[in-house]
Amino acid sequence: MSTRLGSKIINIPDFPKKGIQFKDLSTLFSDSAAFQEAIDLLSHRYITKKIDAVVSIEARGFIVGAALAYKLGTGLIIARKPAKLPRKTVSISYALEYGTDSIEIHEDAIRPGMKILLVDDLLATGGTVSAALKLLKTMGADIVECCFLVELTALNGRGKVKEEGVFSLIQFDD
Repeated sequence: MSTRLGSKIINIPDFPKKGIQFKDLSTLFSDSAAFQEAIDLLSHRYITKKIDAVVSIEARGFIVGAALAYKLGTGLIIARKPAKLPRKTVSISYALEYGTDSIEIHEDAIRPGMKILLVDDLLATGGTVSAALKLLKTMGADIVECCFLVELTALNGRGKVKEEGVFSLIQFDD
């Protein structure tokens, strides 16, 4: 873990509900040197991988994904919550602790065989990224890896997506 970068993230206890240790990444994003360092470190990992596009997950994943796509010289494809994209979409539903949710991608965004880097800001339980992976695979994408700025290791989200490869720059065990 990058201790210096991890120190830029503030822990907010009991947010949004009791027992949750919320990691506020906005403090890292607002520190220009730390944000640049984080994106540079991530981009160095993928610069030689010949990635066709970065797919980023709503909402904070857009911040990391857009900066990373720019550094890699690739396109950016966004995975959004339902009814947020204006054209025809492909979607997948997934289970939450209490109910279900869905994510969508424009149906023409992925061509079969595209080399995709799947990016989100934080890996927790892995439910959202697992759903995004399934959706991308049904669209014919070739997943290079799942990339996260932060991983909450105690929640074992990595276990849901490890077959695709997982990289996180910063890890917290609480």
